[in-house]
Amino acid sequence: MTGRPIKHSLTIRGHRTSVSLEAPFWDEFRRIAETEGKTLNALATEIDARRGVEAGLASAIRVHVLEHLRARLDGLS
Repeated sequence: MTGRPIKHSLTIRGHRTSVSLEAPFWDEFRRIAETEGKTLNALATEIDARRGVEAGLASAIRVHVLEHLRARLDGLS
């Protein structure tokens, strides 16, 4: 196990919010944003716009990270 979730503040459409993710998810979320030439806030705003009301932002970010990693793995085969 990687420990407890770490809370970080993000700004989404001008509003501050905090999101708690485990360190490996934060690391990969940062890597994805950097690779795409986006800030964490910009990437979080995109994810937030797609997530719908059923999912919390932290869950939506975890799913985005997972889908991104799956797509990378599919590209390797």
